Amino acid sequence: MTTASIDMGRITFFEDRNFQGRSYECSSDCADIHLHLNRCSSCRVDSGCFVVYDRHNFAGNQVFLRRGEYSDVQRIGSIMGMVGMAVMDTIRSCRIIPMHRGQFRMRIYERENFGGRMQELVDDCESVQDALDLSDCLSCQVTDGHWLAFEQVHFRGRMTYLRPGEYRNLRDPAVSGVMKVSSVRRITDSC
Repeated sequence: MTTASIDMGRITFFEDRNFQGRSYECSSDCADIHLHLNRCSSCRVDSGCFVVYDRHNFAGNQVFLRRGEYSDVQRIGSIMGMVGMAVMDTIRSCRIIPMHRGQFRMRIYERENFGGRMQELVDDCESVQDALDLSDCLSCQVTDGHWLAFEQVHFRGRMTYLRPGEYRNLRDPAVSGVMKVSSVRRITDSC
């Protein structure tokens, strides 16, 4: 393992709860953890931040994990304060989140395909509808930094990870794990 991968992040997945059974250490994106383990019932983040998914190829329910121990994946949502999040039976894939130093910038649009009114965000927003006076948020362009979008206000409920790029339809299940974007948060060192 190189020094660069340790600085980026490292997560260890375990087949059984409480860090028991076979394990698999990962320092990059992994599209199917079940190629290495029969199941994933617990994990430990030694460094960095990750988003884990309950389906392979970075699909399904998502949970943001920072450094720490997660002894039971079925309790991850409640541990992270994600009220209203579906229970994960297992972790099937993960993405490492590169730490961004510098400005954060995202443009959100009321309609799909960057239509309707637009607002630009450079900071966290606890309520997109109230703070920005938008009726909805159906598409966005992330130009700087990495963000989390939540279904409920105050960063609660199901979430989806938004890395730099264009998101023409945030309600498309292939793009996002949320049906409505009500709050957004930057992924920073203090997350």
